Amino acid sequence: YQQLVESGGGSVHAGGSLRLSCAPSGYTGNSVCMGWFRETPGKKREGVAAIDTGAGTTYYDDSVKGRFIISRGNAKNTLYLQMNSLKPEDTGIYYCAADPTPGACATWPLRYAYWGQGTQVTVSS
Repeated sequence: YQQLVESGGGSVHAGGSLRLSCAPSGYTGNSVCMGWFRETPGKKREGVAAIDTGAGTTYYDDSVKGRFIISRGNAKNTLYLQMNSLKPEDTGIYYCAADPTPGACATWPLRYAYWGQGTQVTVSS
């Protein structure tokens, strides 16, 4: 069943911005890592950004560095992704993920056990 829920997706022109939000929906664990991932047609789910919820350390895929900002919310298991200077290649379904397992955080999908249902982001040229 759904563990997290994303919101904030939509359609924008290239160069625009969107802010994605993630909130718990049934998931009550103490997340060590949280992250954002995306799927595009013909490609596997890829990591976009991740954050160590304790230390605040952030990780970004090279394709979004300098454009996207991941941040924690004040409420438990909430997460945001500020996306600026969007490009058509950023189009995809964006998923929020979380995991309570101690250890290093990363943008690897296998690192995360709890997922949302995804929100569509479409960037037109």
